[in-house]
Amino acid sequence: PVAYDPAPEARTTPPPGGPAGGGGGGPGVATAPAGNVVVHVTGAVTRPGVVTLAPGSRVTDAINAVGGASTDADTEQLNLARVLTDGEQIRVPRVGEVLPDPAPQASGAATPKASAAPGKPGDGGASGTININTASASDLEKLPGIGPSLAQRIVEYRDSHGPFATVDALTDVPGIGKAKLEGLREQATV
Repeated sequence: PVAYDPAPEARTTPPPGGPAGGGGGGPGVATAPAGNVVVHVTGAVTRPGVVTLAPGSRVTDAINAVGGASTDADTEQLNLARVLTDGEQIRVPRVGEVLPDPAPQASGAATPKASAAPGKPGDGGASGTININTASASDLEKLPGIGPSLAQRIVEYRDSHGPFATVDALTDVPGIGKAKLEGLREQATV
C-alpha cells in the first residue's frame, strides 16, 4: 500500500516499518522540501498522522490533509486559521473533551507540552500537582477535601463553562468555598 497522498502539497508519512523499508526517501516516504512544514495531527480526525504541507499552511489545511475532522470532533477549541510551524503537533479534541489553555504558546492548538501524558490524565508533572482542567473525576478526588460528588461537579462545571482560568475559579463550583480552596490550592494547577 502507498501512503495517502491528498495533494502534491500535503503528503502523509507511512508508519515505521511500512512499505518504504529501510528509508532513504523511497516510494511512499514523505519528504519535506526546503521551506515546507511537517506537522503531526492527532485526536478526532479521520486518519491521524504526520503530514508535509506547503509554507503558510494553516491548521485547517493540516486537518484536511489527514482526511478531515471526525464526526465527534470539536474544532471550536482550535484556531483553524492559525499558520502552522514546522514540527508541531495539532490535537483535535472530541466533543466534551477540554483542551488545556495553550496561552503560554503562540500556537492556538494543543501541543505535547500543553496536554497530559497518555494514561495519566490530570498529572501535573514532577511537582505532584493535579491540573484541574484535564483531570478526570477520579483524579480530582486525590485533592484534599474533594470527594466523588464534588469531583463530578467540578468536571460538569468545566464541561459546561470551559477550562478554569485560575485555581481560584474553583470557588465558582457549588460546594467549594474559600476554606476548601485554601486546603487544595498547593496541589492544584491549571
